[in-house]
Amino acid sequence: MLALQICLAKCLVRHTTSLACARVIALLASLTAFVSPAMATEHARSIIVQSTTSTQNSGFYRHITPAFTAETGIAVRVIAVGTGQALKNAQNCDGDLVIVHARDAEMRFIEKGYGLQRRELMYNDFVIIGPPDDPADIGDAPDTNTALQRIAATTAPFASRGDASGTHIKERALWRAANVEPQADIDGWYRETGNGMGATLNYSVQSYSYTLTDRATWLAFGNRFDHKILVERDPALFNQYAIVSINTAHCPSVAGEDAEIFADWLLSPRGQTHIAKLTRKGQQLFFPNAAAQDGTD
Repeated sequence: MLALQICLAKCLVRHTTSLACARVIALLASLTAFVSPAMATEHARSIIVQSTTSTQNSGFYRHITPAFTAETGIAVRVIAVGTGQALKNAQNCDGDLVIVHARDAEMRFIEKGYGLQRRELMYNDFVIIGPPDDPADIGDAPDTNTALQRIAATTAPFASRGDASGTHIKERALWRAANVEPQADIDGWYRETGNGMGATLNYSVQSYSYTLTDRATWLAFGNRFDHKILVERDPALFNQYAIVSINTAHCPSVAGEDAEIFADWLLSPRGQTHIAKLTRKGQQLFFPNAAAQDGTD
């Protein structure tokens, strides 16, 4: 780089426009364009958020992070995986903050010393979607328990994420509440995809299966064909999201201060108001419900 700069200086001194000088100028311009962004961001403040896929798939971070970064100068990078994997990544110190939706798993993470505190952020709900002819006749079921029992009784295909995500954890809890314990290696109608919500929705649509999804992801999903929501508005389908801070004593490399600035911003009145403004197809995707916590929950 220095040699090229010397050559350019000689060209300028000699006021020459030779092909060699033109090439030097072009090469310097390309190198500057390549190097400058890296140099410019080398010392920029940023955090990594280990997150559930539903917030990413719904456009939550595309809506939230530009406003936060503009206000604070802190960039937010999101790694979207299932809740179980997000917590595992955070346990391995591969992140600065966690936003997920499986309370018991979050509390275990804290109890084991990996996290400092859990603070509730917002909520929405789960829904069960399925094919338009509704072969298990769950559309008029009085509650989720009955709907799942009908699916099992008719052995209608059901697609499970099977990935220890927050949605998968919730789904298994709903089956237990319905006194049904389907197993993918035994029950041919119960199929585990091992994938995220988007891929599982695609599979469900293509295989004419039922599945459980959060409403925000379903509203943002573009490959619905004729599938539709068949079970909703049951209190059992409540879906709480929370922020979990990572214990800097366990992970000294965590950007704890900047992560806390992001957490505080999300929980603040302006952050909560911004969350409430995210809509899709005229429907609000998340409902902010931040409240004072006791330090652990």
